[in-house]
Amino acid sequence: MKLRKEDLPVALELPVATFRATDWDDMAVAYVEMTAGADATPLLEGLPDDKCQCPHWGYMLKGAIHVRYSDGKEEICKAGEMFYWPAGHTVWVDEDTSFVEFSPQKELKDLYDFVGNKLSAVT
Repeated sequence: MKLRKEDLPVALELPVATFRATDWDDMAVAYVEMTAGADATPLLEGLPDDKCQCPHWGYMLKGAIHVRYSDGKEEICKAGEMFYWPAGHTVWVDEDTSFVEFSPQKELKDLYDFVGNKLSAVT
């Protein structure tokens, strides 16, 4: 099975980020674009530890992303690098960034539903 990133349906669209995703069996594949200044941290408030509870495996295509884990450790993932972010993280970017990630289907859906509901309550 294969798909072009442009053919992935938009799962979540924010003013500063677009998440395109589809399910492949029990996994979800996503293509994510974040504009400079995007910060997931406020959107995750209300989740355990105010952090994303979905693990992600992926590959950075462009830019760089800052990751902070529940234990306070931070790292930067840069274009050309593969990553694994366990449950309990938040992310933000200082520059336009894009990446491909693979996540457990249910956990990613729960995350997108949480963020979507949070945004709906604000508007």
